Amino acid sequence: MINVNSEIGRLKLVLVHQPDEGIARISPKRAEELLFDDIVHLPTMIEEHNEFTKVLKALIGDDAVKEVQDLLEESLGVDEELRLDLIQRIVDYEEIAHVLITELSQLENHVLAETLITGYLKDKDHIIFDPIPNFIFTRDIAVSAQDHIIITKAAKEARYRENLLTRFIFHAHPLFEEVRENKRIINLNHIDMFPPSRLGEKVSIEGGDIMILGDDFLLIGCSERTTDHAIKSLMKVVFDKGIVNNVAQINIPNDRSCMHIDTLFTRISEEDVVCYKPTIYDGKSSNVIVHRSSGDEKTYSSVKEFLRSEVNRDMNFIFAGDGLSPYQEREQWTDGCNLVAVRPGVALTYDRNPYTEVAFKKNGYQVIHASDFLAEVEAGNIDPSKMEKVIITLSSSELSRARGGSHCMTCPIVREAI
Repeated sequence: MINVNSEIGRLKLVLVHQPDEGIARISPKRAEELLFDDIVHLPTMIEEHNEFTKVLKALIGDDAVKEVQDLLEESLGVDEELRLDLIQRIVDYEEIAHVLITELSQLENHVLAETLITGYLKDKDHIIFDPIPNFIFTRDIAVSAQDHIIITKAAKEARYRENLLTRFIFHAHPLFEEVRENKRIINLNHIDMFPPSRLGEKVSIEGGDIMILGDDFLLIGCSERTTDHAIKSLMKVVFDKGIVNNVAQINIPNDRSCMHIDTLFTRISEEDVVCYKPTIYDGKSSNVIVHRSSGDEKTYSSVKEFLRSEVNRDMNFIFAGDGLSPYQEREQWTDGCNLVAVRPGVALTYDRNPYTEVAFKKNGYQVIHASDFLAEVEAGNIDPSKMEKVIITLSSSELSRARGGSHCMTCPIVREAI
């Protein structure tokens, strides 16, 4: 049963993707085009991501953490016609010779899955198409909202192949059979349902700009990656389907440093939000417009005012960089606001934001490094199921350079209802 009605309910099923070999092919000249701010050392990045997934598995169980490449491989074995259709769509999109359709279709499923993600046919040492390095940010590819799946539509062409693979998985894998049968997949790529506006503004919306707060609120950021037209288009569908009664549009600067709302704030418990103070708490260059299914609207001057007025009057704000300049600017850039909660009050973040760690401790949280946490769990000194108000910090010298935190690297599919 697919269900997510909060950002903080106990996590029961999540999608991740380990950094793959395609990332090692990013050159300095092409890094910006492929939406990476830097070139990274892949072996270290993989080690760090492995630590991240080990922490997730220790907290929620091995079977609850699904690797997207494994899901793709399994989906490729479901239906031969669907498999061939995916290959044809990718070959057409990448504008490469159609003779490769035959070559790709003859690959074993595990090789084909790896090739479609990395762009590299290892057996023949043949680069077929560009890598899709941002596939590690599984939050962006799809979002669970109540018992529906929203398949997003990326703003940048560098992510379009991710979208093709995501659509294939959700339309083929047995894990999602129930949502397919009950028509609970909202595919933002359907041009008939989500056409461009009359002024030509396209539909683009990414998962880092979507959060669900209980049964009544869907938050969507209007940002560098998500358009106003996309928000209005999705809002109509979720209202028609009765998924929520309120859509809160959070307008933030169109800027690379805050490309999604989860770079500016994430919720980690009923009472606590981690945030970048100037934009979220003070309301600089930001506001919130709440659209009601009744047709009414209400505007708030800041996310703080909105959350305290409509979600929790006692909402507490923990500031990245402890709210001090220049540390808040530095630590917002290195994803100090970007956390994933595995249950209320237990969350994961990067280990390179020391002033944010001070803020956590001031607010009653214990901070423990992932390596220490895993060692203590293995020794039997920590019972992960009994932890409260704990922040687990992740090794991040290379992961953080990709410009996305633990919230970005997780696509929750099932959470316990709050």
